[in-house]
Amino acid sequence: MVRFGTFSIVAVDRDRREWGVAVQSKFIAVGAVVPWARSGVGAIATQALANVAYGPGGLDLLAKGRSAPDVVRALTDGDPKRDERQLGVVDGQGRAAAYTGTKCLEWAGHEVGDGFACQGNILFGPEVVAAMARSFETTPGDLPERLLAALGAGQREGGDRRGMQSAAMLIVRPEGGYDAGSDRWVDIRVDDHASPIEELARLFRLYDLTLLTREDPATLVPITGDVAVRIQQQLELLGYFTGRRSGTWDAATAAAFAKFLSVNNFENKARTDATVWPSVLGYLKERAGEESVRRTRTQPTVAGALERGPGAPARPRPPGSDPTGSS
Repeated sequence: MVRFGTFSIVAVDRDRREWGVAVQSKFIAVGAVVPWARSGVGAIATQALANVAYGPGGLDLLAKGRSAPDVVRALTDGDPKRDERQLGVVDGQGRAAAYTGTKCLEWAGHEVGDGFACQGNILFGPEVVAAMARSFETTPGDLPERLLAALGAGQREGGDRRGMQSAAMLIVRPEGGYDAGSDRWVDIRVDDHASPIEELARLFRLYDLTLLTREDPATLVPITGDVAVRIQQQLELLGYFTGRRSGTWDAATAAAFAKFLSVNNFENKARTDATVWPSVLGYLKERAGEESVRRTRTQPTVAGALERGPGAPARPRPPGSDPTGSS
């Protein structure tokens, strides 16, 4: 059991069926302790003198149909150290509840709203959780954006009195995990950083680009004409495409693009209708630009090395060479 100053938010997006937790603390790897969530069941933050059993135990109670207020009472009533605990819960229907023990270090408290609860201890004051609550209620967008906004608002009011160290965000949704293999739609952590909330936001942008499909389908770009030519040029520069720049989305181009997506972990953004997400187009353009700079500024040591992009097949080993690279 550990005691540490923390501010967090548990929340639900009922329409999108997403449940999540976001947290920041002057404590190493806070994401390993505070956030717990299960799709269709709810989300829990356990902190202060954290009882990590509140996480799985509380989710099991929620899965049995208990409401968030009932779960808070059930977990704390039988806990002899409840006065030193802090807890936030949102259930499968979006009901929220929180608990702050009377012996939590000042300032400690919580605010419960429609579909969310904000809580914190060892804070600069009640303005921290109040700002988190107002930010969550007024920020447009989906759950990740609103949770990150709430953390930022809390920090701007002072946050943890001892400073910043780690942050985390966990969001679950039905079959939301990688390749629909789990419910962990977003699961990112910053274990030790001078500006953990900003770093968490940066990591989320990369996570979103690579693994999520949050873009509006109305923004999908048809791969025809000039778009197809640009993709072929960029894939050629990167070594994935060796055909003719025809501007036609033929089998060779589609295969080269599929390889590019696979190598760069964009499986969740692969499509079969000859359209492409704007974020993927932007990433392809960026990588092609980096490759162009590499070829321009790098002094070659192997003949022809700079003419081969990262997607090109590896060169065969010279006859008689040692495949292990040992000497």
